[in-house]
Amino acid sequence: MPGMPPPAADERQTLLNFLAFQQNAFFAVSYGLSDEQARATPSVSALSIGGLIKHATGVQRGWVNRVTSAPDFPPPDPRPMEEVMAEYADQYLMRDDETLDQLLAALKAQNADTLRAFAEADLAAPVPVPHDVPWFPKDIDNWSVRWGAMHLVEELARHAGHADIIRESIDGATMYELMAGIEGWPETDWIKPWRAQATA
Repeated sequence: MPGMPPPAADERQTLLNFLAFQQNAFFAVSYGLSDEQARATPSVSALSIGGLIKHATGVQRGWVNRVTSAPDFPPPDPRPMEEVMAEYADQYLMRDDETLDQLLAALKAQNADTLRAFAEADLAAPVPVPHDVPWFPKDIDNWSVRWGAMHLVEELARHAGHADIIRESIDGATMYELMAGIEGWPETDWIKPWRAQATA
């Protein structure tokens, strides 16, 4: 993928292009990592790259459920709240029984579902705001599908930035050299594609 989202002729394709660009950032930032490195928390934060990939998958799933259920709420989750909250907390953690390949496969599948949902939905359709979620606004009753797409761009970009810092803390690799490595860009004076360092 190029280093920036491509231009588009209309609003919907612009939203899809920016969504896809932020989705793909997680593949670049995890390029060449072992499972142990993806699970590592080398910064002051408790976040890991694997955990951020899981969260990027989960947050997209939640918003796709909202968008595809609009103008109604998604069906209620019948599980006890303790179970729901435990699953939410697990979203930020790459467990010992999970591999990076598994997490990336789940993200890839969810990315496709997300793009499909926003390609088909009416961008102006109302998406109801759940007033029982503490960080959601109490003074409005609906977002639009368009707003949901923009929020996902914001959410994914924020967490891709977290992942950039974590990756640099692991092995010094930065985003453009990782993108150059995964995409096969030619080496220039400006960009040297990332390559795994030989171990002694």
